[in-house]
Amino acid sequence: MKNIALVMGGFSGEHQISINSGCQVYESLDKNKYNVFKIVVGELKDGVIDRNEWYWLADDGSHRAVDRADFTVTDNGRKVRFDLAFIIIHGNPGENGVMQGYFDLLGIKYTTCGFYTSALTFNKGYCNAVVRNFNVVRVAESEMIYSDQPYDADAIIDRLGLPVFVKPASGGSSVATTKVKTSDALMPAIQEAFTEDSAVLVEQFVGGREFDCGVMKINGKKFVFPITEIIPLGDHEFFDYAAKYDGFSNEVTPAEVSKEISDEIQDVSSRLYDLLDCHGVVRFDYICDTDANKLTFLEVNTIPGQSAESIVPKQARAMGISTSQLYEMIIEDSLR
Repeated sequence: MKNIALVMGGFSGEHQISINSGCQVYESLDKNKYNVFKIVVGELKDGVIDRNEWYWLADDGSHRAVDRADFTVTDNGRKVRFDLAFIIIHGNPGENGVMQGYFDLLGIKYTTCGFYTSALTFNKGYCNAVVRNFNVVRVAESEMIYSDQPYDADAIIDRLGLPVFVKPASGGSSVATTKVKTSDALMPAIQEAFTEDSAVLVEQFVGGREFDCGVMKINGKKFVFPITEIIPLGDHEFFDYAAKYDGFSNEVTPAEVSKEISDEIQDVSSRLYDLLDCHGVVRFDYICDTDANKLTFLEVNTIPGQSAESIVPKQARAMGISTSQLYEMIIEDSLR
């Protein structure tokens, strides 16, 4: 049987979310087909992630060291080498190309986009510039600022107006993301975003409904999933961290929207998947003014959540693909 490393954890605020996703993927995989190992990158100790601690989280709960020189573990005196890395690290170093470059050097296959695509799409500002150049979908106006370079908050507001979204340029799960409605709230929001990343994106507000669409290509056949509408609840004005993980949103799949809009979102997602040279399962996020039929690109998630209740597995099930089938399709295609 093939040895599969479920690579989870990471160095960002999404560390525990990644482990939760990884453990749920582990439960879904057929252990009669694969030898599956939960590999955790980084260990959370007293609120700080030790980047040097990589370990195999065994079924008995023990932590067994990973040899980072060749990405192996030892089991009963036997060195285990992996045929495939199933990467489920949200954020750094899973989505930014670092793990992909590491596995490329070691000659280990993996389940995600390659190094270049991962690095590009992880930085929202750079990705926006490239997607805007494709001329297939509208992209909101924005400005990138850096912690070691001067910037003029008033000039940003003059150009983009209010409200704006302030977010780490490289990050996920809406960590340190703020909707800024007043000029005096901009600087605190920027400083909060700088706690997550040295580059921050200030993005023009675009009104509308939020939609997500998953895409994957298996053995040359592309699957474009039914779209999902994200509906924040209560006081949550956008799909923030609490809306994502604390139940303050409704996720409707398939979205209750006209076929014209659904088809457009699926078509744009399919085209972006190819134009960005994506691999594995990818999720594209949009805002759509459904009254004016005006679609705006938000971002690409090259390692979307993979728990049974995450958006992409729900979309796959709406297509008739079970969660376990989805993961097996990803593994078998990556091994090919």
